[in-house]
Amino acid sequence: MINGPAEAILELAKKKGALMFGEFKLSAGGTSSYYFDGRLITLDPEGANLICEAFMPVLVACGAEALAGPTLGADPIVSSVAALSYREGHPIPGLIVRKEAKSHGGKRGIEGPLVNGARVAVVDDTCSTGASLFLAIDAVEAAGCRVVKVLSILDRRQGGSDELRRRGYDFFTILEADAEGNVAPAKNES
Repeated sequence: MINGPAEAILELAKKKGALMFGEFKLSAGGTSSYYFDGRLITLDPEGANLICEAFMPVLVACGAEALAGPTLGADPIVSSVAALSYREGHPIPGLIVRKEAKSHGGKRGIEGPLVNGARVAVVDDTCSTGASLFLAIDAVEAAGCRVVKVLSILDRRQGGSDELRRRGYDFFTILEADAEGNVAPAKNES
C-alpha cells in the first residue's frame, strides 16, 4: 500500500527504470552502486505531479516566493511547480540558474522573473556533494535574494545535505539512500 507522495515516487522510479543498480560514474565525482535518473520521473506527467504534491506544502510553509534550481536537473521541477502552484492559488515563479552567465543578450546567470530580496527555495533532482545546489544558492544570494529552503528528490547522503545544514540551510528531501544504496522515503529530521 502506498501512503503518500514519497512512496509513490519511489514506486514510480522503480517502475520507470529511474532507479538503476550496477556501477555508475557520478557527476559529483566517484562511483556508485546505484543511479537515480531524476528526469525519467520529473519529465513524466505522473512523476511531475507527485513531486509537486510532495514539494508544494513545504514551499508554502517556508514562504517561498520563487523556486530556483541549477539547469538541467532542476528545469522540469521548477517548471512543474510554477504551473501547479498557480493552479493551487499559491503562485511560485520558477528560476533557472545557469552554470555561467550568458555572454550575449541580457547576460543573465539566472533566467526567470527574479525579484531582488525575494525568499527563494533552491531545488535539484539529487543531492550528492551538494555542488550543484551550492552553485544555485550562491547565484541566488548574489542576486540579492534570501534562500529559505533547499530541496531535492533524492539525498544520496554523500555529504552534501550535511554541509548544507552545517552552513545553516534548511534541507528537505523526498527520498534518501543509505550507505548500501537502499533508497527509501526520507525522515527529514531538522
